Amino acid sequence: MTTSKGSLRTCPQGHTYYKSSDCPTCPTCEQERKPQDGLLSLLASPARRALEHHGITTLKQLSAFSEKEVLAFHGMGPSSMPKLRKALTAAGLAFRK
Repeated sequence: MTTSKGSLRTCPQGHTYYKSSDCPTCPTCEQERKPQDGLLSLLASPARRALEHHGITTLKQLSAFSEKEVLAFHGMGPSSMPKLRKALTAAGLAFRK
């Protein structure tokens, strides 16, 4: 059984990549912009983009939301929640009840 690589695309930065979905995100650009430290460095790209879309870049900002609200963000999955809980706890913070 062979699998399709998807369609060949080129991002505005000139990177070429194959994508089988409608997602316009270039994997090379995403890897280059991934933070090296801090809250957003703990997460996979879809979860990181979900938080960024909602203006959340710090643990203090994250603590203003409930777990249910964060899980409802498009791109945020249940596997990210333990990482977020652990980071909040280490900083003496928690999700809003």
